[in-house]
Amino acid sequence: MFATPFTSIHTILSLIAIVAGIGVMAMLLNNRKPDIGTVAFLIAAIATSVTGFLFPFTKFLPSHGVGVICLVLLVPALLAQYVYNFAGAWRWIYVISMAINVYFLLFVLITQMFLKVPALHALAPNAPDNPEPPFAIAQGLLLVIFIWLIWKAAKNFRGGAAA
Repeated sequence: MFATPFTSIHTILSLIAIVAGIGVMAMLLNNRKPDIGTVAFLIAAIATSVTGFLFPFTKFLPSHGVGVICLVLLVPALLAQYVYNFAGAWRWIYVISMAINVYFLLFVLITQMFLKVPALHALAPNAPDNPEPPFAIAQGLLLVIFIWLIWKAAKNFRGGAAA
């Protein structure tokens, strides 16, 4: 199923981060206090980005750019939660940082699905290099959904003040 055991580990970490990330989005939208699912997301998301750099490569790829963005965005999220306790602007900084990380995980998942799932690959055989309509529609829809989710979460999340 996977090319190497390392690919398996990276993929499993990514899937854990995605599932936990969906839980994080629900937590943000419902103003729930961060819990063990948030910690699982943070660990898996960091591990996913770091392991992505351990694959052999000869040039900097778009996937490396996504990994750098995700790791950089996790720094303010960690500061917001563990240092500043969501005070003031740190509340929405946390929401945006966490949500963009979840978005990028799903962005990469959709890309990988178009590359590896035969039925999807047949719809857009040149994606992601040449984003054909089915691929562009899927990614565009994801972006629109996340813009709305980020707005809604920033509006609703108050640092887990509600029980």
